[in-house]
Amino acid sequence: MPPETLDSLFSGHTVVLTGVGREGQLGEIVARQFAGHGANVVVVDRRRETVDARIAALAQNGGTATGYACDLTDADAVARLANEVRRAHGSKLHALVHMAGGFAMSGPVANSSLDVWDRMLATHLRATYLTTRAFLPLLRAGRGSIVLFSSQAALSGATGADMSAYAVAKTGVAVLTRAIAAEERENGVRANAVAPSVIRTAANVQAMGENASYVEREDVASTVTFLCSGAAAAITGQVIALA
Repeated sequence: MPPETLDSLFSGHTVVLTGVGREGQLGEIVARQFAGHGANVVVVDRRRETVDARIAALAQNGGTATGYACDLTDADAVARLANEVRRAHGSKLHALVHMAGGFAMSGPVANSSLDVWDRMLATHLRATYLTTRAFLPLLRAGRGSIVLFSSQAALSGATGADMSAYAVAKTGVAVLTRAIAAEERENGVRANAVAPSVIRTAANVQAMGENASYVEREDVASTVTFLCSGAAAAITGQVIALA
């Protein structure tokens, strides 16, 4: 697609982005790219202050954004969120990009943390399921696209050692992606997942240092916007590794 068309790539379209997070995290760049392509961006995060910070940052760059705070592991809260988005932005949604998550080592299974196991499955798999289910009616109306986040820890050949909770949750996201793609094809809804290695976020650099092997935030964001664009109309049910 010629560069001159990028500013209007999502013009007039509403996209919902969850897990926008703090400055220096992935959601910051994904939101910026969608806004730069003309989208009406709806950002969602657990904390109101991070939502407000992303809205303010996007507005400074001329983007259009609104936002909501929501615990995406709470079924009732997610249902209310979808209803609020519908009332405020209409019944058609062009894209849902679900980035909410987090990482924790659960340790070897023999002496692993049950708390971490429960938290990883709730944060990744339950939240992904609840969020996607709640927004599917709007995505059907808009014949929209879903992008979910799996991980290289869930891909063939990965052992998941010491991080089984995270790996199992992200494997579930990959399976859920394929199921949604098959079920929603006749409704015009596409579903894909990206499976990045470690992303160069502020939190990861602080934990692992500057010289670790990272996938850049901008590359992840560009893949996400491509998958939500008309150029990817034939792509659904895929789990795309990014390294």
